[in-house]
Amino acid sequence: MAFNLFTWWTGSTFGTWLNTLRNGTEVGRDADGNIYYTDESSGRRWVIYATDNDSSRVPPEWHLWLHKSRADAPTQVPLPVKAWEKPWRPNPTGSDRAELPSGALAAGGRRAPAAADYRPWTPGQ
Repeated sequence: MAFNLFTWWTGSTFGTWLNTLRNGTEVGRDADGNIYYTDESSGRRWVIYATDNDSSRVPPEWHLWLHKSRADAPTQVPLPVKAWEKPWRPNPTGSDRAELPSGALAAGGRRAPAAADYRPWTPGQ
């Protein structure tokens, strides 16, 4: 596990690394390589990210566990998958994979006219 001495935004700090080494018990890993830990004596739970620290990279089942909405980790008791659910993916906002509606300025700012398109109100109509 790599750590940074002074910065936290590109990985775990020395303090997090030391606390993980002394008190952390690994609970599981997700498909992106993030590692989840707990400290049974204090009840704390945390994640060491595989890449930059970005909470949108935490899958929903691990998010529930980290925020104590679930007692059991997904490695112990997996969440049931609903038929209507799509596979989880990280938030693409700010990347080249961001979803843009057709009228967004970043998508050209033009949209196709609708059948009942907007007509401005004018007094006396």
